[in-house]
Amino acid sequence: MSKPTPQQEIELQAAAFRRLVSHLRERTDVQNIDLMNLAGFCRNCLSNWYREAAEAEGLAVTKDESREIVYGMPYEEWKARHQREASADDLQSFERNRPKE
Repeated sequence: MSKPTPQQEIELQAAAFRRLVSHLRERTDVQNIDLMNLAGFCRNCLSNWYREAAEAEGLAVTKDESREIVYGMPYEEWKARHQREASADDLQSFERNRPKE
């Protein structure tokens, strides 16, 4: 395998990001708390990382804008359509496993 150029590396990373976002948009059955409990990140984390990267490049992106990029719709709309109430077990697992700041 040949090593990608720096520009190709950026393009490959961008393609992987787009694929991840597309996958998360399709898997509305997977709740953010499920992602947090299993992987330590969720859609909100991904949108925060996007916003932080934009800001590092001098681009002003709001929390709502970055969430819409990840969710494919306004966050409040996604919550109304797809978010279910977290179970007591989910919440306990989240409290045990969430990163300590």
